[in-house]
Amino acid sequence: MSTLHHLALLLKRLAAGETPPADARVTAVPAPLGARALVVGGTAWHVVAADVDPYWVAAQIAHDPLAAPLGARFLAALADRVGAEPGVLDAVLVAPPPPAGPGVDLVEVEPGQHPRVRRALAHRTGVRVWTTPDGTGVLVLGCGVAGRWEAAVEVFPAARGRGLGTALAAAAPALQPAGEPLWAQVAPANTASLRAFLSAGWRPVCAEVLFT
Repeated sequence: MSTLHHLALLLKRLAAGETPPADARVTAVPAPLGARALVVGGTAWHVVAADVDPYWVAAQIAHDPLAAPLGARFLAALADRVGAEPGVLDAVLVAPPPPAGPGVDLVEVEPGQHPRVRRALAHRTGVRVWTTPDGTGVLVLGCGVAGRWEAAVEVFPAARGRGLGTALAAAAPALQPAGEPLWAQVAPANTASLRAFLSAGWRPVCAEVLFT
């Protein structure tokens, strides 16, 4: 099975509320287009998408297939193998059904130099950006790994603590292409962002580390 097909099928199932069997299986497939490697995992299952020997992967994680694939030791070894640094370990969430409208005033703007936008441009295609009229909130959509549509939000410091992050996360599904699941990657340490997405009804389905 090709990497794109395997990851796309996995994402489709996760978005539908299905999860792989919790049997400690670690599936190795080639690297996805646009990334040097991707490690994704959930409850007792993992996928390692990288251009490395599957037997090497099996040997590296044999001591603890439940935790090793997303552990520091394996990620460092994989980084050396593929010649790329691992990114942040992210929680991956899928959006709830889209509301009838965004529910918050947003203005679409050209992608600019905001750090959140620059990161999106580096990792996604078809990037679109919206801001609140006063410029204190930013919402970004773009097409990422395995063709999935991904959202990111940012609230400027002066506007934090007022529910704007939750409002932006809730608005994002209304702006996605029709019929496409919408995804978000949130670093667990970013507790404010994680709380915002969870409060907006997003559902955590797995975790991942992207190598680019």
